Amino acid sequence: MDGTTSAHQDVHWDGAVNAWRIAGGVYRMGRHEWVTESGWQQMYDDGVRTVIDLRASRERRQRDTDPEVPDEAKARIDVVHCPTEDPDHRDFSVLFGPYLKDPAQYGDYLELFADRIAAVFKVIAASPGKVVVHCSAGRDRSGVIAVMLQRLAGAGDEEIVQGYELAARGINERHRTHGAPHAHDPYLSEVDLGAVLAGRRESLRVFLASLDVVRFLSAHGVSDPELEAVRAKLGVAGPS
Repeated sequence: MDGTTSAHQDVHWDGAVNAWRIAGGVYRMGRHEWVTESGWQQMYDDGVRTVIDLRASRERRQRDTDPEVPDEAKARIDVVHCPTEDPDHRDFSVLFGPYLKDPAQYGDYLELFADRIAAVFKVIAASPGKVVVHCSAGRDRSGVIAVMLQRLAGAGDEEIVQGYELAARGINERHRTHGAPHAHDPYLSEVDLGAVLAGRRESLRVFLASLDVVRFLSAHGVSDPELEAVRAKLGVAGPS
């Protein structure tokens, strides 16, 4: 590795939850509505110019507990809605239950929503400045994208697995301090979380063994110049 990737590099934008640098100038986090006015300024000062929201339309709403942020504070950063899924698809609940929550489901997710996922990479390629991708918790939808980006950046399996675990622990800690949003995703004790993560680490390794990111993206409309633009944002020169 050339130092362009690290599963250890969390970032500190005020209010941001589960915020991590994936590689180069590409980051991941939970809901952008958690970020305060100061946090938006910090993102801008760090060079972020695009936030890509991976959530379904009905999730994109302000909650009573979210900070009030003036529109002008966010105006210099483009928030692009690029959902990775259609939760109303007839096969969604059969394959994923209420939502995507386990790397064991990632292969089916890529197959069912291939064009939507490819579209995220096209947006990353076209975005000016540094980029943040986010879902709700900052774990699985952003996790799918992060896994693919890390692979493009040349990360090995264990670094990618570690990144997933950090995100899972990050949102679990948020649930400990602020309460879980629903019964499907409760706060877990260290013992219970450890047991869950043991299975999910193995599921992620199995998924990684079958993943060819370049082939997948190329087959779904991401051009060679777009792939190179994504690699440039990741700090990687040429094919990895």
